[in-house]
Amino acid sequence: MDIFRDWTDAHSAKFRKENFAVRHRLSETGLFTDEALADLLDRHPHNKLDVMTMGGTEGPYPNALRDGDPRGCSGKVLLDAAKAGRLWINVREAMNIHPEYQRVLDSMYGELAERTGVKRYKARGAILISSPTTVVPYHCDARDTVLWHIRGKKRFYVYPARNPYLPDAGYEAVVLRERDEDLPYHPSLEQGVTTFDLESDQMVSWVLNSPHRVENQSYCVSITTEFSTRESGFKNAVTVTNGLLRRRWGLNPSWYRDSMPVKVAKFAVGRILMKTNLYHQCLRQSYMTFRVDQSQPGYIVDIDPIVRQF
Repeated sequence: MDIFRDWTDAHSAKFRKENFAVRHRLSETGLFTDEALADLLDRHPHNKLDVMTMGGTEGPYPNALRDGDPRGCSGKVLLDAAKAGRLWINVREAMNIHPEYQRVLDSMYGELAERTGVKRYKARGAILISSPTTVVPYHCDARDTVLWHIRGKKRFYVYPARNPYLPDAGYEAVVLRERDEDLPYHPSLEQGVTTFDLESDQMVSWVLNSPHRVENQSYCVSITTEFSTRESGFKNAVTVTNGLLRRRWGLNPSWYRDSMPVKVAKFAVGRILMKTNLYHQCLRQSYMTFRVDQSQPGYIVDIDPIVRQF
């Protein structure tokens, strides 16, 4: 079947260059019903399953997600928890690990390649299952990303990929993986926002690194896909160099201020740095601060932080 319902030449021209939404048909596959998702969760490896809830609303990182322990819960219990609580479930690489989902992912990106005239990207795809009250904090992705919304209603806010929306130090923290993907947020950033009200079977595509955040209006199921390009690989290697110059040597580098020859030199250095301990020492450790418990209202029980080792 065709994946898209109303793709036009205008969408082809905008892909990766502008923000836009378009309708698709992924719900027709039957792979995203509660029954199918519960079965998927039962089969999916625990080390590629993230169950999170939102933190406080104060400070520069409002609604920052915190990790939970889903072990011992069936797929059905996790879905019930998502419907009743404040959970955001990320089934990482679900579209790559399971053959029936991989076939759909191949169709999605095969059709994108045909319609846009670009090469077929090797994408990774996660399935997101989230509560009616879920708020995904202000963040950005280090690779080209597309959200394929399938069930429910959510409001998607996207911002320009430039200062002050995407500050140098904030993006460096994302690429160095000091934080998940969060960026510092202030209400003044709303002056540059573009909003999409997404309903079932709508895809939204945005410009590389554009910060965004999400507010659910119902129980939701979506796919998020990401792929690397020459553009993202170049910028991220430069950013590794800039991030380490700032953190190790107290300098104040900037992607926005650098000339292209300087960026090319930093790209070469960054490719080397990514293989060293200087880079790996920046990686944050993940702590679980709650567990999912079906006997409790909201299914969430706070626990003393423990290092995630699975």
